[in-house]
Parts: sequence; structure tokens; C-alpha cells
Amino acid sequence: MVKKLKIIHGKLITPAGIIPDGSVLITGETISAISDQVIDAPDAVEIDAGGKYVSPGFIDIHVHGGGGYDFMDATERAFLAIAETHARYGTTAMLPTTLTGTKEDILQTLAVYEEVHPKNKFGAQFLGMHLEGPYFAMNQRGAQDPRYIRNPDPAEYIEILSKFSCIKRWSAAPELEGAIEFARYIKSRGVLPALAHTDAVYDEVVRAFDNGYTLATHLYSGMSGVTRRNAFRYAGVIESAFLIDNMDVEIIADGAHLPAPLLQLIIKIKGIDRVALITDAMRAAGTDARESVLGNIKNGLPVIVEDGVAKLPDRTSFAGSVATADRLVRTMVNIAGVALPDAIKMITTIPARILDVLDRKGELVKGKDADIVIFDELINVKMTIIKGKIVHDV
Repeated sequence: MVKKLKIIHGKLITPAGIIPDGSVLITGETISAISDQVIDAPDAVEIDAGGKYVSPGFIDIHVHGGGGYDFMDATERAFLAIAETHARYGTTAMLPTTLTGTKEDILQTLAVYEEVHPKNKFGAQFLGMHLEGPYFAMNQRGAQDPRYIRNPDPAEYIEILSKFSCIKRWSAAPELEGAIEFARYIKSRGVLPALAHTDAVYDEVVRAFDNGYTLATHLYSGMSGVTRRNAFRYAGVIESAFLIDNMDVEIIADGAHLPAPLLQLIIKIKGIDRVALITDAMRAAGTDARESVLGNIKNGLPVIVEDGVAKLPDRTSFAGSVATADRLVRTMVNIAGVALPDAIKMITTIPARILDVLDRKGELVKGKDADIVIFDELINVKMTIIKGKIVHDV
């Protein structure tokens, strides 16, 4: 017999608006009914939301770690622990993300992903891998390890893509020699090119966009703004992302990487429908650690955690966030002044569209996957359901 769950007395956040006292019926792994009345399903296990919000599950398309682990640790335990950690905070699906490293590091992490993917039963679902680097501008490296930064190498990226089909997104600096050819190739293999850690100017960004770089990785972080060359001003990547209407952007909405005025500016210019919220979380997310490591635990960069963010020890750069998805929503609502349904859309519907999975995820709609979060007025997550299975319950 197919298992059924019925959520009653919830404030349902749907594409059509909030249903103030609605119910959701889950049959197996799928949402089978949504109503503004209590659904008649006597064979279903009943969950009383008690007036709390019922939302689509959060989708994090850029996350490095959490719970004391990093995906670059390249172990089964690391992958599963990160997925389980973020599920406690409402993330129901994610793109595990690498850092700049050797080809061997990248290949090993991808190999572990493919091995672990079917074993992930209690954490946020893996939707594929995001490779962040190693093809970056040295001047915009941020906390990316400079030892491994290099230009796109066809022999390298063709080999990587020939061995692994799990790569869904690859972030690179589009102005580098060979970066346009790189984008064309990975796009032909079904991989989304994203521009990141880049010193490009407007003309270079336009060319990049026309060749597949349709997503800006963590807007404002690791990218050029207005710059001067031979006394003349040039629009950088930030301004270019604003000017190119159809370019999607993702933002680290932890309240540290971007202050309220910049969050508000991004929404004012790009609009809700072009902005995805990401954690960019490193291993200290979901822990109380004050010292940590960015990247592989054996040879990564030491970092400190203070002021709610990870930093290099000399405090010259942030080194990833320690945010979880619920914090992103709180930041957008409480600091940026965004309406709750819009903040939810930016961490559900928009990332689902960017990853081309909106046909089955990202909305509280009949027929879509039963990825659901229940949270209170303060956006504290009380329950996480992934494909019809309760994986977190307070």
C-alpha cells in the first residue's frame, strides 16, 4: 500500500498566493492534492501544522559543506553528513560544490558523489555537482587557493566530462584565454556555465552571456565592479549583470556578505524572478566552530568564524558562509524587507528553474515532488519532508 501523509491547518505558500488554512495530501513521493479545506483522506497519516507555514523545500544550488564536513573531503561520510545537516534547516535539494583544486582532487570528489548519491536516504537530495573553479582570475580569487588557479585546459575539462555525467554547473572566469570555448563545450554536454571570480568588463560579459554564461555566481563576491584602464572607466561584472536583463544571479543572503542596501538594490534592479538565494556554506555551517578549514580537511585553507561568517585568518577576505537556508529567508524578510512569498520563491522556484527541474520541484503544486518544509513565524524549521519522507521533525 502506498504511504500517504496529510498536512492540515497550514499556511500554504503556493504560486497563486498564501492559502491561510489549507491542507496538502502526499501520496508516495508526490503531492497529490492541495486544498483550502481539510482533504478527506482517512487512510493518510495526519500532520497538524498548527497554523505554521507550509512551503516548497528549499533548493541550494551552491553549497560546499556543513556539519563539520566539506564535499572536498571526498568521503561518503562527508557527503551524507552535509546533506543531513542542511535538511534540518529546510534544504530538500542541493548542488554539492567543489573548490579550486588539482584535477585529481576534482576527479576524486566526483567519484565519491556518484558512489554516494544512491545512498543518500535522510538528507537533502543531490541534483548533480557544481564545479567552482579552477579556471579563475587570480586577482578575484577571494579565498580560493591560488596554488590551483589556472586557465581552462581542454584536455582537462574534456577528460573530466568524459568520465562523469553528474556535473550540472561549472563556474569560471569568462575573460580567461580559452574560457569561451570552454563554455561552448560544457554547454554542449548539458552543463550550465556560470561566471565567477572574474575581472571581466562589460564587452567580455556580453560575449560570455551570448556563449552560455547565463548565471552570475555569488553576485558582488569575487567579481569586478566599475574599473579604470588607462584612465577610462569600464563597467565590471556587477554592472553587466544588472544591465543584461536575462542574466540570472545568485546571492549569499547571510546578512554578512551583502548588507541591506545591496540586497535591496539587487532586488530593485533584477527583480525577484532573476535572483536565487544560496548559502555558499562551508564546513562550519550548522556547528559552533570558531576555527575551521575551507576545502579538504587535509590540505585546505585555515579559516576563522566570527560575526556570523567565515574569514581568512588575516581577515582580508570572507571564506564562505556558515549560513543555512532558513537564515537566508530570514535575512531577505527581516533585513532586505522582501515579502515572505517572494523570499521563498528565490530559494525554491528560481533555483529550480535555473537547474531545469521546475517540472518536478520548486513549487507547492499537485503532481510535483513532495519536498516540503514547515516553519514558524520566525522561520524556524519544524519539519522537513523529502519526496514524501519525514527526515526532520522537531
